[in-house]
Amino acid sequence: MRQSGTKVVSIGGGLGAVQIMRGMQGHFDNLTGIIAVTDTGRSTGIVREFAQIPAPGDIRNALATLALDDDSLLPRLMQHRIAAPGDPQLDGMAFGNLFIAALTQMSGSFVRAIEQISEVLKLRASIYPVTEENTHICAELVDGTIVEQEFNVRRLDKAAIKRIFVQNPEATAYQPAVDAILDADLITIGPGSLFTTVIACLAFKEISQAIRDSKAMKVYVCNTTTQPGQTDDYTLSDHVRQVISYLGIGVLDYVVLNSSHPSDELMKLYAREKVDVLLPTSHEIHNILTMNVQPKLADVADTKSGKRELWQKQDTIRHNPELIANTLMELLGAGAAVAER
Repeated sequence: MRQSGTKVVSIGGGLGAVQIMRGMQGHFDNLTGIIAVTDTGRSTGIVREFAQIPAPGDIRNALATLALDDDSLLPRLMQHRIAAPGDPQLDGMAFGNLFIAALTQMSGSFVRAIEQISEVLKLRASIYPVTEENTHICAELVDGTIVEQEFNVRRLDKAAIKRIFVQNPEATAYQPAVDAILDADLITIGPGSLFTTVIACLAFKEISQAIRDSKAMKVYVCNTTTQPGQTDDYTLSDHVRQVISYLGIGVLDYVVLNSSHPSDELMKLYAREKVDVLLPTSHEIHNILTMNVQPKLADVADTKSGKRELWQKQDTIRHNPELIANTLMELLGAGAAVAER
């Protein structure tokens, strides 16, 4: 049964947060995605440089993935990567990134370009960039080094990341995104690259403050694996601890932890690329409880699709849209029951 009154906001990137939104489309009419726009790698970085716009890649993926008819021409065209072996600038370029850049130039507004594509695709959800500013993220590493821009923040073989901050201290969050958080009934944070996607959103002080101020249920959906260059040797509780460091103690209500065990063969395939599967243990659950967050264990991962070969990007085990949606619905139901007592 669909619910028209409940307002759901998902914060993150064009993969993890959008998987949640895909699942929640079957339950709710009022969905908003707040998407990170500070990437600099691959074709996104090239478009950012020549068009001087926020990163379009995750926005593109969100729009195409959430399209009502995702088998129609435009969603497929937006995800198509141009083959141009003789031109390193164009080879592998996602057409949708160029499309967003062109519409931004025509309309004079990055946000208006997103709105126009949403209208054509007949999206039932609102997609907002975390900021309209063409800014970057930076990281302070544990050895004191400062690295700038997302591609360098996630670079391999560097010291561990201590904290993330926005390069332009005057860059502000997109106000309608802030308003949506304040007005939400459920806020989901993640999954996605911990530092370059999830915390890249929380690093905007207006976003983290709005989450603190919102009366919504707040749920962090933790990653299923570590990510080389960002969360090497991290545990589940390390992920939670980092999110709390930007939000404060007592803000998160729940963290969803995947409990479905991938096959040994799949785990070995990921281990070869130094990607470790994260599964909850009693010790980790205890550590999370000490942070005043309630762990919710559920089989929410897509462990059957196998390992994917992605364009210049490392694969991880994604969340299953239907399973994560069912888990969030269960949490909402439990929260409503408590509120009625």
